[in-house]
Parts: sequence; structure tokens; C-alpha cells
Amino acid sequence: MARAMWSGVVSFGMVTIPVKLHSATESHNVSFHLLHEKCDTRIREQRWCPHCDEQVEWEDVVKGFEYSKGKYVELTSEDFEKLPLPSKHTIDVASFVDLGKVDPIYYDSTYYISVDSAAQKPYKLLLDVMEKQHVAGIATITFRNKERLCALRPMDGKLTLQTLLYEDELRENPASKPTSVKVSAQEKKMAETLISALTEKEFEPSKLKDKYQSALKKLIQAKLKGKELKEIKQSEPTNVTDLMDALRASLESASKGGKKSAAKSTTKRKSAAKTSKSAAKTSKSAKASKSAKAGKSKSGSKRGTRRTKAA
Repeated sequence: MARAMWSGVVSFGMVTIPVKLHSATESHNVSFHLLHEKCDTRIREQRWCPHCDEQVEWEDVVKGFEYSKGKYVELTSEDFEKLPLPSKHTIDVASFVDLGKVDPIYYDSTYYISVDSAAQKPYKLLLDVMEKQHVAGIATITFRNKERLCALRPMDGKLTLQTLLYEDELRENPASKPTSVKVSAQEKKMAETLISALTEKEFEPSKLKDKYQSALKKLIQAKLKGKELKEIKQSEPTNVTDLMDALRASLESASKGGKKSAAKSTTKRKSAAKTSKSAAKTSKSAKASKSAKAGKSKSGSKRGTRRTKAA
């Protein structure tokens, strides 16, 4: 298991559970360095003090809050450690809410929760009850010098921690509600049919791939081999101005996609049927062969018996 990034206790009521947090995500993005075009040497970014006109080493860097233009109050690591934050080592669950009541817009980062064997019983108790009541525990946690709102929620038979944004961290939506336009019943019906055609039973993230990162890696490999990738022609967007025409074209495209999937499925079924028939024929041939051998064996046995009697 990955190294824990936080350790402390989950507290609800008088019950405490020692836990550790592990990051649930990792980035697979291709990273780049900045080079000097002239010689392909990696450039360095220096920390420079314009007042002293000299480079500043990391050990000489401190944090400061600008309380007035050009004036700062300095804060040290000791100052941060002295902050009276109960949530620094405790995830204190203040309340429970229905899982569906937490709007996904508040979701920030996800962390896995692990517990030692000694804490398995209270952990399972909390998990079982939360799963049964379909609730999330709302709490606070402090790490990286910030107290964060968070939600404990069941996921795949385990508890996870989801950090949440505070309400004042959300920006106001600049878009206005489309109340001044009217949509016809026919357009709604067509759109409903299109969405139904594109609707899948389950969300399957394993089917969704990052095509950009894949193409970027291929480009890098080609560059290393001294090759150039062929430019793939992008399909031109259709310029359909009429909404009904756009819906009809979309529905037709979705229908073709469905037919292709159905054709693939039919081909698989036919192939399976052929395999089944072939297996059945092989089985029948084997049985017939065994039967013929058995018949010959019985016939030979009878002839031998007759010869013995005649003697």
C-alpha cells in the first residue's frame, strides 16, 4: 500500500477509530522540462532577491502575509504548529447527511482510509451503519496548513474521505437560465429519443481513455526514433443551423452506431453457435466411433465363444 499522507483518528460521538489516509488518485500526464533552444540544456529558475541583488537558498526562504502594500508579517513553521486546530489530528464527524444531498460541485479530492487490525470492529460498525442508512459523515480535517471540509462515505465496501470545498470557494455561475426561448414538443421528443439511444446502463470508466496522452506518448516515441507521425485528418464539424435537422442527423448517427454494435454482437453469437455445433458434431462422431468399436468387440467375443463350443 502507498505511504500514508496523514494519520490520526476518526471520531463520532464518544467512539474513536485510528486511521491513515492514502491518496486515491495519481497523475499519468506526460511532464516536460524547459530547455534552452540553442543547446538543449535544461534551464534553471533561480530565487532572486532584488533588494539584496543576490540568489536566495531554500533555507533562507520564509512565509509572509502582505498586510499592506510592500509590508509583510512573517510566519514560521512553529507559528503554524501552535494554531489551535482540533482537526489537526482528528476527523470529528459533526453530522450525517443523505449521500444524494451533497452536490458533486463541492467535491475536491478523494483519499482511501486504512485502519490497523485493532480498529477493525469500530470501523466495520461505522461502515455498516452508514451503508445501511445511505449517509455521508460531514467533518473537518487539517493538512497542508489548511483546515478542510470533508465527507466520509462508503465506497465498494470501504470508507473513503472526500475533501469538500467551502461555499465561499465556489464562484458565481455567470450563465443565465434559458427562460426566454421556447422549445417545441417535437424537438423535446426528438431529443428524448436521442438521449435514450445514447444512454448506457452503467458508467464504465475503464472504457474511457485519455486519447491526448496516448497520442503524446506516440509522438515522443516517434521523435526518439527520428520519425514523424502522420497527421490524422480531423473530421469537419457539420454546419447544421436548424435544430430539428441537427437532432435528426444525430439520431441517425447514433442509430448507425447501435447497428454496428448489434452486428458485432450478432457475429459473436453466430461464431459461438458455429463453435457449439462443431463441438456437438465432434461429440457425436466420438460417440459413434466408440459404439462401432464396442460392436466389433462384442461380435468378436461371440465368434470366439462359438468356436470354443464347436471344439
